[in-house]
Amino acid sequence: MRHTLGIDVGTFETKGVIADADGRIVAQAARPHRMLVPQPGWAEHRPDEDWWGDFVHVTRTMLAESRIDPRSIRAVAASAIGPCMLPVDAGGRALMNGVLYGVDTRAAREIEELNALAGADRILARCGNTLTSQSVGPKILWTRNQRPEVFARTATFMTSTSFLVMKLTGRRVIDHYTASNATPFYDVAALDWCFDLAPDVVRREQMPELMWSTEIAGHVTAAAAAETGLAEGTPVTCGTIDAAAEAVSVGVLEPGEMMMMYGSTIFIIMPTEGRVADSRLWHAPWLFPGRSAAMAGLATSGTLTHWFRDQFARDLDPETAFAALAEEAQASPPGARGLIVLPYFSGERTPIHDPDAKGVIFGLNLTHTRGDVYRAVIEGIALGTAHVIDTFREAGAPPRAIRAVGGGTKNALWAQATSDACQVTQSLCAKSIGASYGNAFLAALAVGDVKPDDIRRWNPVEGEIVPDPAVADLHAGRNRIFRDLYARTKTLMAQ
Repeated sequence: MRHTLGIDVGTFETKGVIADADGRIVAQAARPHRMLVPQPGWAEHRPDEDWWGDFVHVTRTMLAESRIDPRSIRAVAASAIGPCMLPVDAGGRALMNGVLYGVDTRAAREIEELNALAGADRILARCGNTLTSQSVGPKILWTRNQRPEVFARTATFMTSTSFLVMKLTGRRVIDHYTASNATPFYDVAALDWCFDLAPDVVRREQMPELMWSTEIAGHVTAAAAAETGLAEGTPVTCGTIDAAAEAVSVGVLEPGEMMMMYGSTIFIIMPTEGRVADSRLWHAPWLFPGRSAAMAGLATSGTLTHWFRDQFARDLDPETAFAALAEEAQASPPGARGLIVLPYFSGERTPIHDPDAKGVIFGLNLTHTRGDVYRAVIEGIALGTAHVIDTFREAGAPPRAIRAVGGGTKNALWAQATSDACQVTQSLCAKSIGASYGNAFLAALAVGDVKPDDIRRWNPVEGEIVPDPAVADLHAGRNRIFRDLYARTKTLMAQ
């Protein structure tokens, strides 16, 4: 038998899948971990425990439970939350906790410093992206400014995925899709590192080697085999960011096909014919040569529902709290009886790119219930998503098909509110496992066991979520208030 192994490290959980050549799942495993918030605006993981430790645990669990011969695994592909920033020394040791993606807003001053140095317009023209909390470049500069002793010992600035690949193979590599988030140190036209926009910040030798996602980066070393249970010599792909692997898992292949990932954050990817030059969205080379992608993401979505549960549903069993909250929210009508939530509890990424944005619960009165507020939280995430979808339309890149994926799709209230607020139909595939399953497919693609279109056979569409025409006018009005509410409070938020 031929198998491939896919691992994905998410914000709160690591998941693994072993699949056979026809896409059947042979084994699955998961392990939770925490996002550390040592101070407001920071978000971190422990690389040895949360990234590599989880990889080892999940892989060993699947091998033990499936009892397959590790030598039958043709290739391994990993993805992880990103873009992250992790300095490692010459021996491959992490020098600090991994700094997470756009939910970590610590480098706001460095964004200003780099924009002043290189010019925002020049950065956008060369790098395809403006500097935001999603950008890795300012976080590298933050390390130089705030942790000079760490910076002096740094041999390579890595991401979560490249750290895993290094632990498996000894190679220090990064895929082009992930590297494009290293603004202002990646040139999207040249598909190469660039350092002239901000000289004397980081050296070329401190950045990983660039590759495409399905290129074989190396092979499992003897040391990694002893830790993971994998066979020494197993091919390992370069890997990518979790959201890209998640898009692949639901068959997002062609321009105009959009993936909407419901997770700790909402993340959106749409392959495009060429670059969508709009500063409100992100741009990257896609996973394969000759393709581009436009991306967007909210800073808080699933994390916001977790916050609400932990702070306002302490009377409920944590294992069943979400189901109970959903039942309370269903008793509240669409529109949450006049409540509107700005879901900017960790600042916001697209389309406003505002690390100073704050969460707002607007319109409260003494008759509102917990169910009303929870419904408003869900609908606030949906209204933020509608703002993104409208931005794609305004940028001349409207989606022609949307595939929904991720744990949040099991929340019927959230999924329906999103279709209603965005006025779009979302397709659901047979398997909603997400990035780990996409990685298993990408591993099979890397060794020639499948062709790109085979993902539609691995994971066919089997359902859809259609917008309710009865609430179209309601949500159109709420979209206007949502955006006006932010515009009117933006300066107060910064203050």
